[in-house]
Amino acid sequence: MSETDIAANLEKVKQRIARACERAGRSPSEVTLIAITKTVPVPLIRTAFEAGIRQFGENRVQEAAGKFGWLTDIRKAITWHMVGRLQMNKARKAAELFDVVQSIDSVRLAEALDQRASRRLPILLEVNVSGEATKGGLEPDDVSAAVKSISTLPNLELRGLMTIAPIVTQPDEARPYFRILRRLRDELGLKELSMGMTDDFEAAIEEGATMIRIGRAIFGERR
Repeated sequence: MSETDIAANLEKVKQRIARACERAGRSPSEVTLIAITKTVPVPLIRTAFEAGIRQFGENRVQEAAGKFGWLTDIRKAITWHMVGRLQMNKARKAAELFDVVQSIDSVRLAEALDQRASRRLPILLEVNVSGEATKGGLEPDDVSAAVKSISTLPNLELRGLMTIAPIVTQPDEARPYFRILRRLRDELGLKELSMGMTDDFEAAIEEGATMIRIGRAIFGERR
């Protein structure tokens, strides 16, 4: 993947975002594009930064820690999101490294992060809307109680909900899952809705996503 390829891919993604927003009667400014850099080498992250990306996401704490040491000169210009499953014993490191943690899947994990955060840390609750055993996240019926508990934690700022839709053959098949999350978000009076990835982000935008998490469409297939 060359620098030119990444710039061209990014432009295509932006055009697709704009078209999806137009269909939904929304402004592209309502949708935050987060470039997911799992397995992506540092030089290509820099290329994406130079192409205008300022929001990046990592799946693993250890991988992120290794990369961040090579990106200190641009670190303050980037918002880093933790989007992968977070283990309890990595809570302290995650609180140090990331600007937003999107993958809070239990009150217990939120409490651990709250105890270790040295500043007010924005978070999203991960919701398992599909009920798949292989996915992390709170059950939809448990989210309201979790929100009440987590909202009292002094070092966390609960901004919204996140989900990973099941793998589908057609993007439209993911819509029911996105709608569940949107209804839940609306009922709870939260702002952010992080849903949609390379295969289904246009459907997610049309269903109300405020954040989309894109890896392959920008950086190509994972190596």
